[in-house]
Amino acid sequence: MKYRVLFLCVHNSARSQIAEGLLRNMAGDSIEVFSAGSEPSRVNPFALRVLQDYGIDASAHYSKNVKEFVHEPFDYVITLCDDEVCPYFPNARTRLHWGMADPSAAQGDTDEKLEAFRRTADALDVRLREFVQTLL
Repeated sequence: MKYRVLFLCVHNSARSQIAEGLLRNMAGDSIEVFSAGSEPSRVNPFALRVLQDYGIDASAHYSKNVKEFVHEPFDYVITLCDDEVCPYFPNARTRLHWGMADPSAAQGDTDEKLEAFRRTADALDVRLREFVQTLL
């Protein structure tokens, strides 16, 4: 059985994009992975950079609206919002919430902002490895 996973946050620019890239890389063809947001914007360049550090080319990623997926079924919908109001998705067999601070809100110079994205990616990497072990 091929699982379908949807990651959600508000802007679909950082956390959900990183999670999509990491899980797709970990699971290969065994899991269909998507991400979306309630107020999509653009993929944050720092998200692309940290995925590149993991050896993942996410240059084709783009921010998607959760409405694009509303009629599709998913085995897992994982929300990643922290202080924001997470989007709701009705067609999920299982809903999980992994609250994470938005690295896009990090202050400081380029190195400090990049470090915030790396912390997010590292935390997601650990969480996703555990998640994959329960599925495969």
